[in-house]
Amino acid sequence: MSLRQRHLLGIEPLAPDEITALLDLAERYVVLNRSGRKHTDVLAGLTQINMFFEPSTRTQASFELAGQRLGADVLTMQVAQSSVRKGETLIDTALTLNAMHPDLLVVRHPSSGAVNLLAEKVTCAVLNAGDGRHEHPTQALLDALTIRRAKGRLHRLTVAICGDIAHSRVARSNLILLNRMESRVRLVGPATLMPAGAADLGCEIFEDMRAGLAGADVVMMLRLQKERMDGGFVPSMREYYHRFGLDAEKLARAHPDAIVMHPGPMNRGVEIDGLLADDIRRSVIQEQVEMGVAVRMAAMELLADNLRAARAG
Repeated sequence: MSLRQRHLLGIEPLAPDEITALLDLAERYVVLNRSGRKHTDVLAGLTQINMFFEPSTRTQASFELAGQRLGADVLTMQVAQSSVRKGETLIDTALTLNAMHPDLLVVRHPSSGAVNLLAEKVTCAVLNAGDGRHEHPTQALLDALTIRRAKGRLHRLTVAICGDIAHSRVARSNLILLNRMESRVRLVGPATLMPAGAADLGCEIFEDMRAGLAGADVVMMLRLQKERMDGGFVPSMREYYHRFGLDAEKLARAHPDAIVMHPGPMNRGVEIDGLLADDIRRSVIQEQVEMGVAVRMAAMELLADNLRAARAG
């Protein structure tokens, strides 16, 4: 199992065989994480630095736990108290971090492309934990693992990604991955929350949620990212829920065994009905959280293998 990239900055550079290899390795870590042992020494002697320029609960905790279970020395930088808040540039931050000789650097940043810029300035492997509206590769990979475990495959599925598409790096990464694995993707939401050129992304566009969910195998809901909105994208939360919030009546249009997903955090009663989110017969939201640790363990192992090979050769 291997990745051909030095970093994991997005889904775009990954070939189908690399995606499959990473998911196959993650399956092994699912088994390990469910065992009484939970720890390995795959990253023993290596240092992992997590730097989150945006607030995060699930992703940050997941990366921390993944590194610890692999045996790495894990340090999470408190950006709110760091020199970044005092005016230090991203490049200066990268040079400072590089002087500490980390092996793995996990970065979340509000600006698209910032993680790629940082990766050019360091000698370690960089993992993108989400940058602006660009990509969130490990989220797409954990979603893929969740889907594959529930459906037994990733190809020839109909996946409806619903909600705030325009502001979602999760939607972009999932769209790239699912297209690459030969599934059919539908983007469902109001025109005001569709990105420019959405019709050219290799997917179908629906402004009617019931039509968009018809026959879907997977329904992936997205959070309304109000913090990224600077105008009237929706008339009201109540109207949005009426038209685009997932409830039992709308879900009935999907395939009878369709699964419900959400990357979190959820706005219950806005994009999804709370009872449906907790329905263990349809919802795999908690499984997504579990798969996140396994996928991040797999990604870090494969990048560490590349790093060791480069240093040895």
